[in-house]
Amino acid sequence: MRYQPKGVVGIMAPWNFPVGMVMTPLACVLAAGNRAMCKPSEFTERTSDLLADLIARYFAPEEVTVVTGGVEVGQAFAALPFDHLMFTGATSIGRHVMRAAADNLVPVTLELGGKSPTILGRSADVEKAAGRIALGKMMNAGQICLAPDYLLVPKEAEPAVVSALVSQASAMYPRLLSNDDYASVINARHRDRLSAHVEDARAKGAEVIEVNPAGEDFASSNGNKMPLTILRGVNDGMTVMQEEIFGPVLPIMTYGAIDEAIDYVNAHDRPLGLYYFGRDRAEEERVLSRTISGGVTVNDVIMHISNDDLPFGGIGPSGMGHYHGIEGFREFSHARAVFRQTGIDVAGLAGLRPPYGKATAAQLRRELGK
Repeated sequence: MRYQPKGVVGIMAPWNFPVGMVMTPLACVLAAGNRAMCKPSEFTERTSDLLADLIARYFAPEEVTVVTGGVEVGQAFAALPFDHLMFTGATSIGRHVMRAAADNLVPVTLELGGKSPTILGRSADVEKAAGRIALGKMMNAGQICLAPDYLLVPKEAEPAVVSALVSQASAMYPRLLSNDDYASVINARHRDRLSAHVEDARAKGAEVIEVNPAGEDFASSNGNKMPLTILRGVNDGMTVMQEEIFGPVLPIMTYGAIDEAIDYVNAHDRPLGLYYFGRDRAEEERVLSRTISGGVTVNDVIMHISNDDLPFGGIGPSGMGHYHGIEGFREFSHARAVFRQTGIDVAGLAGLRPPYGKATAAQLRRELGK
């Protein structure tokens, strides 16, 4: 087996981690011996321009090059006859990228997203779990492909979970508007999209809990920051349960038996991440063996991506292919099989050389176990 470079690999990166989502796959692409063309997001134009300047300073243009621009440039980029194409972003855009790549039969790695569920078992430490969930949901203002999208909690534990989430979030972010520790939603369009989810849920009967410990006025702030907003009493008829949230809005659903939570996860698209909190190893195994997701973190959220010894990627609508570590080397390499024939007449011994007769019949009987 020889792992050979595929050739030129295209990298299309999103805006939420504008450096990491270029450089992490680029490291794997270069480690496998390839050349690369990178298309960073137009929504982070200063970072994209800086990447273009730095890469041009340290790499020859035929080794690595950066292409900047808007939607039209992205469409043209995806249509190029690469030897491999890596895209990180929304599932809806991933479909267009894969369609464009198909015209040139370009293999793709798609790191998409989806609605990553978080299941709290009855054996979970509620305070500890709430702290880790709140951190994961509010990091980057929830604009992370692996952010916990919604919670599934035991019905009787819901009030305690909500209370713990509020207290943990308030402790981390006692103020929000003037707090540089807390990120903003990327732009007004995404802020309005998130607000529409909240209002749709409210209109359809959900309880809306804003975690705003300092009582700040977000409506007149002339910005795009949003507080953590917890939604209780949600159902699949609400838009917030139909689309990836990608923001600081956290729906909570309840279950009676753990199989109800498992069945709910399995009735929906396979997610990029799945999170289980609890100390019941039998229940943990039941969740892991009966669900499918791109990756799993147990007793925390998001953290499996941080271990470079683990493959990272999605499945189905949450993506395809893996990278990070040795998996990235393999993903961007061509595994070329090489067979060297010996001096023995293998074909003749196997009865494959004409004229066929008794030796061939005997070989067939052996193969068929007769």
